[in-house]
Amino acid sequence: MLTKYFALKENNSDVKTEVIAGITTFLAAMYIIVVNPDILSKAGMPFSGVLTATILVSAFSTIMMGLYAKNPILVAPGMGLNAFFTFSVVLSLGVKWEVALGSVFWAGIVFLLLSIFNVRTYIVKAIPKQIRFAVSAGIGLFIALIGFVNAHFIIADPATLIKIGKIDSVTITFAVGLIITSLLVIRRIKGALIIGITITTLLAIPIGRLYGDASSVNFGLPTLVTWNGIFAKPDFSLLFRMDLIHSLALSIFPITFAILFTDMFDSLSTFVGVAEAANLTDPDGEPRNVKESLIVDAAATTVAGLFGSSAGTAYIESATGIEEGGRTGLTAVVSGLLFLPFMFISPLLSVVPGIATAPALVIVGVFMMKPVLKINWDHFDDAVPAFISLVLIPFTYSITQGIIWGFLSWTTIKLATGKRDEVTPMLLAIDAFAILALFVS
Repeated sequence: MLTKYFALKENNSDVKTEVIAGITTFLAAMYIIVVNPDILSKAGMPFSGVLTATILVSAFSTIMMGLYAKNPILVAPGMGLNAFFTFSVVLSLGVKWEVALGSVFWAGIVFLLLSIFNVRTYIVKAIPKQIRFAVSAGIGLFIALIGFVNAHFIIADPATLIKIGKIDSVTITFAVGLIITSLLVIRRIKGALIIGITITTLLAIPIGRLYGDASSVNFGLPTLVTWNGIFAKPDFSLLFRMDLIHSLALSIFPITFAILFTDMFDSLSTFVGVAEAANLTDPDGEPRNVKESLIVDAAATTVAGLFGSSAGTAYIESATGIEEGGRTGLTAVVSGLLFLPFMFISPLLSVVPGIATAPALVIVGVFMMKPVLKINWDHFDDAVPAFISLVLIPFTYSITQGIIWGFLSWTTIKLATGKRDEVTPMLLAIDAFAILALFVS
């Protein structure tokens, strides 16, 4: 039944491969279960309530992505969107978090309408092919950078912005894990990324116990792998706490628009980038089941407001499961189901440290770079905007900024060089909203 529903044979996959891919994707993205509550709790929301909401949003949205859109994409509250919610909207502008949740809900409703009436699908089709290739490669660099940062192999520096981290027990363990994971992938070992995560976790256990100290990288704790018990009760206190009336105020409109635009282009970029890298496209070269995928993404933002979290979005970490061979919605269903037990056993998340999943993210960065070969480097009117989009994604730590400036530079260069036929009316409309987004976000 699973084979037929998810068309496993047609996608050259099987149940075992999809299950391994789903587990891999979950392991790469499960950090959101504790990181999202940590960020949103600074807005005055209860940590345990946000944790429960995060799990509900992630499980519901990812399972729906698998069952309805049949794509191997994980959907969860988005990083960046949660920081915008907390620091820009609540703490900086002084908006009550209940009103901010209402804004998330209304942004989701607008997403849903745009998706149902195919507007977002038209937007996807308006993205130039060269920009699509660049976005995929840019996401590859971005996700690799996240891996290096999570391992503290790359750290911030006031003089040079970033620099190599201190060579210590943490970074050496990461480097060893990266080498082992790379060799497993090169030798095409089934479940290579999961095995790599497991081995790196085991290698991290002695840190702070037998040698080294992880205090500087693990919130003051001397150990990387910690044991905080097993069970914790779910907290449903944030369900339906959004303020739907005051969030419709004219003064809140720029906030709703910023959530709408950022979430939309983060998701579009992820769908396009992952589809290009993994060849998950239809006969016309468009991302597979894009309308259904965008409807699910819109629903994720809507239910995020209902459940008590910042907006949901597609996760670039989905590429880890795809690299393991995940090609159908069964991968997403497995990932989504894995969130549910953590409604009750969230303390177990502390067992897998950030450096354990970091090697997998770096390897996926390699995987995501494939489309860079398709960029037309011999024609600068194609190469320049593609390059701008590619490098700005990791340099600005934002997929949205990379694609915005890719669009704007593409349009400007093509019009200036007399190639107006390569600038569609839809692209011009996107450019207008992109410029507006730069000023309101």
